[in-house]
Amino acid sequence: MAIDTESVQRGAQQHLWMPNRDWTRMGEEGGPIVVVSGEGVKVTDSEGKTWIDVNGGSGSVNVGYGRNEIVEAAYKQALTLSFRPQQTTTEASVRLVEKLAQITPGKLSRSFPVSGGSEAVETAIKIARSYHGRRGDKSRYKIVSRRGSYHGATAATIWLGGDDNKKREDYEPSPTGLIYVPQPNPYHCEFGAQTTSECAVKCAEAVEQQMLFHNPDTVAAFIGEPVSTSQGASVPGDEYWPMVREICTKYGVLLIADEVVTGFGRTGKMFGSEHWKLEPDIMAVAKGIVSGYVPLGAAIATEEVAGVFAGEGREFRHGFTNMGHPVAAAAGLKNIEIIESEGLVENSAVVGAYFKEQLEGLMLDHAIIGDVRGIGMIVAAELVSDKETKAGFEPDLKIAELLNEGFKKHGLLYHVSGTGVLSMNPALCITKDEVDEIVHAVDLTLWEVEGKLGLAKSL
Repeated sequence: MAIDTESVQRGAQQHLWMPNRDWTRMGEEGGPIVVVSGEGVKVTDSEGKTWIDVNGGSGSVNVGYGRNEIVEAAYKQALTLSFRPQQTTTEASVRLVEKLAQITPGKLSRSFPVSGGSEAVETAIKIARSYHGRRGDKSRYKIVSRRGSYHGATAATIWLGGDDNKKREDYEPSPTGLIYVPQPNPYHCEFGAQTTSECAVKCAEAVEQQMLFHNPDTVAAFIGEPVSTSQGASVPGDEYWPMVREICTKYGVLLIADEVVTGFGRTGKMFGSEHWKLEPDIMAVAKGIVSGYVPLGAAIATEEVAGVFAGEGREFRHGFTNMGHPVAAAAGLKNIEIIESEGLVENSAVVGAYFKEQLEGLMLDHAIIGDVRGIGMIVAAELVSDKETKAGFEPDLKIAELLNEGFKKHGLLYHVSGTGVLSMNPALCITKDEVDEIVHAVDLTLWEVEGKLGLAKSL
C-alpha cells in the first residue's frame, strides 16, 4: 500500500520530537525523509528513492537491513510468549546471556539485560559504585572518563566525558564525583605528542595522575570506548589500554569498557577490547547486539564483580520494565548467529581496511582532508582549514550544512555537524562496490564545497 508522504511528514512536523533536530527547519527543508524498506546498507523512501545509510542507523545495524530471519525469530517468540511475569525468565533470555558469556573477552560472565546503550552504561556505573559499597568501601564513588567521549543520553550518563559543552548546559548542575582525563586521540593529543605511541603513554599516565590527585581510594571506576567513535574513529596507540588496565588494577578501580558501538564485529574483531587483549571488569553493550531490530542492551560483569551481589539481602537494587525481554533476546540470538555464520567480523576488518584506503586516496585531491583514521567499520576523515595547525572551519562558513546538502544530493543518508569530521560506520555486510559508491559521493561533495568556498586554491 502506497504511503501518503505529505501526510506523514505533516504529522511529523506537528507531533514528532526528533532527536537533535529542529522541527521548524525540518519542515522548511521538506523533511523528514520517510523510509519504508531496506536491504543491506540501503534503504528506500516513500517516494521510491534508494539511499545508502552511511552510519548504519547509529552505528547499530551491523547485519544490515532486511534480515527477515531476525524478524521471524522475534515473531516466533512473541507468538509463544510476548513477555514474562516478575521473578521469572525465559529460555531465549538465558540462551542469550549464555552466548554473551561465551563470546565476550576475559572473565565477563554475568549479564544484566537492558533496553539500550544509555541504560547499559547507567547500569554499569551503578554496578561499579554498588560493588565497592557492598565490599564495605563506600568512599569509592568517583568515575573517571575521557574528555569529549559520549556514553549516553540519560541525566547521569550525559555527563560522562563532559566538558563545557553546549550539549550539556541545559542539564546543569553536573553530578558530583566525575573526573575527566585526556582523550588518546593522536591527531589532537592534548600533550602535543609527535607520535601515536607518545600520545598513548602520556594519556595513560594522566589517568594515574588524576586518580592520585583525587585520591584513588575514592575512585570507583574508569570508563572508555576501546575506539572512540565520539572522537571520529580515534584509535589509541597500542600502549594505552594495557597501561590503563594495569593502573586500574593497581588502585582497585573497576574498568568499564563501553562497547555499545564497538561491539559485535564493528572494529574487525567481535569486541574492540580484543585488539589490545583488554579484559574489562564490566562491559556495556547494545546497538550491534541486535542490529537495531528491537531495543536491547546489557551490562556484563565478571563473576568477581557480580559475586558481591549474591546472597540474601545483597541483591542489586536496579531494574527496567523491559529488561530481559524474551522477544528482544530471541532477536539478539539470531543476530549474533548471523554475524558469526556469515563472517561479518572478518568482512568488517577486510572491507573496513579498503574503506580507509579509499578515503586516504581522497587526500591527494582534497587539501581540506587533514586526517583519515579508523579500524574495521569505524572510519573517519577530518576536514581542516589549516593542515599545520589542524584547525577546523569557522562556524559562519557553515561547512556542515554545505556537506549535508551535497551528501543528500548524491544519494547518501548522512548527516554531519560542527566543522566537519566525517565519521562513517555503515553496516558490516557492506561490499567494496558499496564503499566505492560512498567514497565517490563524498569526493563529489568535497569538490562542490571547495568550489563554493574557494578552498581548493587557498589550501
